Amino acid sequence: MIDHYDWPGGREAMLRFGPADGPVVVVAMPLFEEANRTRAFVVTILRMLAERGIASALPDLPGQGESLVPLETVPSTDEMGLAFERAVDGFWGQGRKTYGVAFRSGALLDRLVALHGRWHFAPQNAGDLLRDLKRIKQASLGQPLPEFWQYPDPVLVDGPHPPVEIAGNLIAADFLTNLKVDTPLDTEDGPLRTVRLDTDPKAADRHVPGAALWRRTEPDNDLALAELLAEDIAAWVRTCEG
Repeated sequence: MIDHYDWPGGREAMLRFGPADGPVVVVAMPLFEEANRTRAFVVTILRMLAERGIASALPDLPGQGESLVPLETVPSTDEMGLAFERAVDGFWGQGRKTYGVAFRSGALLDRLVALHGRWHFAPQNAGDLLRDLKRIKQASLGQPLPEFWQYPDPVLVDGPHPPVEIAGNLIAADFLTNLKVDTPLDTEDGPLRTVRLDTDPKAADRHVPGAALWRRTEPDNDLALAELLAEDIAAWVRTCEG
């Protein structure tokens, strides 16, 4: 069903799946173009969770999805994190146990939110996200950027910096600058489970086979991986619930 939530910047849409009571997972999508490439995949997982009796919510965040907030007006991940928190608060207000499920750079957004637990798939930190954005920008320009890339370009300009276009997204220069100093906070208010692809050498609780859909040129899906992750999330929630 299509629902909504309110935050200080306005009202945003939110998709809801599964039962109207019991624990609920709230999803933080990857930022920017990766959300476009992985949204169908994530929705498939949430439908599979509903089949397993696990409720979920997929909120649009400021500057993302169908949000009416222009991305170039969002100065940092803090605003997105605040909106995510308000989406979560709605379920806390109903007395429901609430868990965060984050994909890729979505892991940057659940760190300020009180949750009963966090489940991350192929999480990115701010440095990883910046490196990906720089790589994409370099590819579009057809030339390497300086090692210490300034925003919006290597030359200082007078006045506010205009937004930077990366893969069709207009990203505020302040947003990119803030990513450079963004460090995750300790989130010890619940268990954390990390799952990665078996091609990713970074540490994880589990490595699984599947396609890196965020590297594809067009949106795609991986039903086998979706089934595997849905089962992992459902089992993890049940374990957390005791």
